Amino acid sequence: MTLSRRAFGGLTISGSAALALSACGGNEGDSGGGDEELSWAIAYPWEAWNLNTTTGNNSSGKMALTPMTPIGQVGYDFGPDADVFYDDALFDAAPELVAEAPMQIKLHLKEGAQWSDGKPVRLEDFIFQWHSMSGNPEHANQEKALPASTDWGSNITAIEQAEDGTVLVTFADGYVDPEWAFNGGVYLPSHFAEENGFENWASDPEVMGDAVKWFNENLHNVVTGPYVPVDSKLGEYVKYEVNENYQGSVKPTVKKLTCKVVTGIEAEVTELRQGTIAGCWPNDFSLDELAKTEEDPALTYETYAGSTWSHLDFNVRGKFTADTALREAVFTAIDIADIKEKAFPGTEVPWKGNHFFSEGSPYYVDYLGETTQGSGDADAARQILTDAGYTWNGDDKLMSPEGEQVVFNFRFASSNAIRKLTGELIQSHVVGIGIDLELKGFADDEFAAVLDSHEFDMIVFSWVGNAAFTTGPQQFFRSDSGSNYGGLDNADIDAAVDLVRSTLDLDQAAEYANQVGRLATAEAFNLPLYDSPLSIMWNTEMLSGPSVNAYSQAGPMYNVREWSRP
Repeated sequence: MTLSRRAFGGLTISGSAALALSACGGNEGDSGGGDEELSWAIAYPWEAWNLNTTTGNNSSGKMALTPMTPIGQVGYDFGPDADVFYDDALFDAAPELVAEAPMQIKLHLKEGAQWSDGKPVRLEDFIFQWHSMSGNPEHANQEKALPASTDWGSNITAIEQAEDGTVLVTFADGYVDPEWAFNGGVYLPSHFAEENGFENWASDPEVMGDAVKWFNENLHNVVTGPYVPVDSKLGEYVKYEVNENYQGSVKPTVKKLTCKVVTGIEAEVTELRQGTIAGCWPNDFSLDELAKTEEDPALTYETYAGSTWSHLDFNVRGKFTADTALREAVFTAIDIADIKEKAFPGTEVPWKGNHFFSEGSPYYVDYLGETTQGSGDADAARQILTDAGYTWNGDDKLMSPEGEQVVFNFRFASSNAIRKLTGELIQSHVVGIGIDLELKGFADDEFAAVLDSHEFDMIVFSWVGNAAFTTGPQQFFRSDSGSNYGGLDNADIDAAVDLVRSTLDLDQAAEYANQVGRLATAEAFNLPLYDSPLSIMWNTEMLSGPSVNAYSQAGPMYNVREWSRP
């Protein structure tokens, strides 16, 4: 989803993005049943507790931890209309761009902002976030820190307290960011790190690396969000109670909230009908399963096109998949229309020809449609292979130019029926070009390990985006990105990525992003499949407040502090 132009004119400070909802449910006191516990289903397990790391940076962990974190994890998020809003538990005004060369941003830290243990939010908390995400070995041992993205942190030169109490962030000479208003903030409590043995985190990169790793392995219970975790088990559940020191203007009225894993839409619908969960944001999509909720008038659901987009990635380190011509031929043989029709019967799913923007965005360019990739054209795929020196043996098996039979694997989440179906369909597509594709599923709790250790030749998974777009090119395609799991290394792409944040003009940045997408498409490295059809469902007699938000990585939980008992 694209950042709407009105987002720059719609910066707000709020405990909520949906002001109409905040007026419902009595946010000034207890409502009926407010002391009862509610459970919200998380669609699959998470593997770490620190959302900054490559192992912690996933949708399930994001949702499970949303009740305890600042809005949008670091203090800002996007509402259903794509306008950005800021957490008034942390900030009392929107950030300011105070200089362009070097770029400086002033963050208006709220007077009295504090953690749940009563300790103040301080300058060091902003610096801790910076050191976590800088990618700089002088800040943290990178083998321990494992930052999911370094685009923001690697370009900062200083974070200081100004005389007026604001936090001044200074960036490197020459660095600019057209989305300057949407980065940085507060996430982890630096004083809590010190209390747990990491006193020298600011001066010793080994200690800082150990601190980041400790937060990855241990759920911290000192927070700025509306809820404090009181019990948890990694990848299974988090139980919350209200943060009595919460400084936001919208006070939570649901006194006890549990986020627990329920895997698969069939199981989620069953638990919703049984009343064991109040609602969920399913990871898979089935109109047939959603229709079962219509038998109970208390249950409701909404469907929408989300900013969760599914894609195929190649590992360019593979014996055969290192060859661009082979990758291009495989992507050409894959029939995206066939996948969508069979995966989502009765649902219109638009073509996605762009890595960063969806149809309806003023910046959308269908550069994928300028190629044969995703077309299902086996004849065109065979011609690509023939031109590259590939042949076929007597059994019509594809042989490499070196005379070896081409074989490789396809990895997918075994628990996800659509992912499994996708693999089976792709397997049938590439038979037409002589490839016996090995389907190799993995358990939900193995996902991060499969990506981080590059244990795939081709894989299907999703990215969850938001209304901002300038970090995507770096995260997906830059050679040194921790999220470039397939190992793409192209100097022209790196140079194009660097241009995206070389301007304060959002239109120009979008043009640069599309240049990155075109170059990446030519590498046949990542094939967008579709913006995933999504749904949310909940019990209206148990819970008021969930709503569709295609622009937040927290999905319907983006406004969890507003939820209430009817």
